[in-house]
Amino acid sequence: MSEDSDLEKTEQPSQRKLDQAREKGQVARSRELSTFAVLLAGGGGFWFMGASLTRQMVQMVQDGLTINQELVFKPELMVPHLYDLSLAMLITFAPVLLLLVLAALFSPLALNGWLFSTESLMPQFSRMNPVSGVARMFSVNSLVELTKTIAKALVVGGIATWVIWGHRADVMQLATLSVASAIPQMGHLIGVSFLSITAAMLLIVAVDVPFQLYENNKKLKMTKEEVRKESKETEGDPMVKGRIRSMQREIARRRMMEAIPTADVVVTNPTHYAVALKYSDTGMRAPTVVAKGADLIARRIREIAEENHVPILEAPPLARALHKHTQIGEAIPEALYNAVAEVLAYVYQLKTYQSQGGNRPQQPGALPVPVELDPANAGVAL
Repeated sequence: MSEDSDLEKTEQPSQRKLDQAREKGQVARSRELSTFAVLLAGGGGFWFMGASLTRQMVQMVQDGLTINQELVFKPELMVPHLYDLSLAMLITFAPVLLLLVLAALFSPLALNGWLFSTESLMPQFSRMNPVSGVARMFSVNSLVELTKTIAKALVVGGIATWVIWGHRADVMQLATLSVASAIPQMGHLIGVSFLSITAAMLLIVAVDVPFQLYENNKKLKMTKEEVRKESKETEGDPMVKGRIRSMQREIARRRMMEAIPTADVVVTNPTHYAVALKYSDTGMRAPTVVAKGADLIARRIREIAEENHVPILEAPPLARALHKHTQIGEAIPEALYNAVAEVLAYVYQLKTYQSQGGNRPQQPGALPVPVELDPANAGVAL
């Protein structure tokens, strides 16, 4: 039973699976959304430009139906005449046609954003398998598409019938009207039909879009075995883990180096270790380590301290003890309070001397560092 459950696609697709599917062009698509967008764009275009289009259509029809005797008996003049009429019609409806093209191109962005994939254009020979073709014909998705097609046909046919029947008197009257009166009347009937069909399509879109999103998510679902395999490939791979740890160390080191200019003092060994300390009587219960390092990192800490005029004090036992028993961002041990207090007192006196003059303070001598905290007393080679 457990093996069967591992093979069932019960898990939601991971972000990696979604990204891979997107690269292949396997995203939710709704033809009904595109159809609705085209209808809406066309309806909006006719709504805002209806009066202008009607006037131009009346003029074109009148010009087209006005044929003098010279045009009838000279075909070489009829062709340019028809060409001019066609060009005038194209120019008249060009803004609406442009809206339709833009709606068809950009409506898919509402579901998936900008997406360009060449894989979906590649031929899939598996689709040539007749068995697979029969299976697709009777799949749930095919039945849904058939239902939508029938629904659209019924909607369009029903609305057209409803509009014509509701305006049957106006339709019958068209034959008795002049061209100038018939075209606006016909435009009104077409507009009513257009808006009614668009409103009905909105209902179809409201059902189709969630269904397409659900179906696409269902196709991309993963088995528990696939989840475990992907987790192993991404998180369990030693190279990936090593790269992640390396990036984390680099980020931590960069933050540490950025904090050195804010330090009050850097205590050194003088060459093996360097520890940067910061203290504020507001918000800090004790001096805090903002940076520490050995060898090359210690040298870099000293360089940054010199560049930013942070005092550097050579105190080997204290530097060794701080490096051994503290972590970055932590307060110093209580056993080192007295030693660090003497260092900070010297630093404050030094800053006063540098700003106000007077006698230069003497560097502290042997600092009270407990023997058990100094790694040198534990046989650590320096």
